[in-house]
Amino acid sequence: MSLVAHGGSESQNRPAPPVPNNGFWPDIEPGDFRDRHRIETTITEGRIVQALGVAVRDINRQLAGFQVSQQDAGIHAADAVQGERWQMPGDTTALYRQAVYASAHASLLEAYRDYSATRSGEEIGEAKDEAADDYRRNSRWAVAEILGETHTTVELI
Repeated sequence: MSLVAHGGSESQNRPAPPVPNNGFWPDIEPGDFRDRHRIETTITEGRIVQALGVAVRDINRQLAGFQVSQQDAGIHAADAVQGERWQMPGDTTALYRQAVYASAHASLLEAYRDYSATRSGEEIGEAKDEAADDYRRNSRWAVAEILGETHTTVELI
């Protein structure tokens, strides 16, 4: 006896639509995020879109003052922001995507942390926690670079 399932692969192969943004910052493409961060295929598009949406809202909140100051100066899109002389055109948008992608990846790592009673399961979970911390740091650094701030890492001993 065999089982034939219909319709499952059609919806899985369809790429998720972009996560809409506020007009100043770019919309976020889930497929680009999945490719750049090598996100496992076991994580559904719905989870990716949800993580990216949360990250977009968080990063937009952190950059709200920057956005307002740019718009007050007559700049209505992030890709039109004039960077420092040493920056390349589009750096602000690239840093924004880096901040969003890193924040979303950290959230996914935390959500999919392996819980196991075995020692190897604990080690995998700890490694994912450390990786999530690294992604959160990368997100903060990208935001700091957009704001023209230095990034400082302080660790308590």
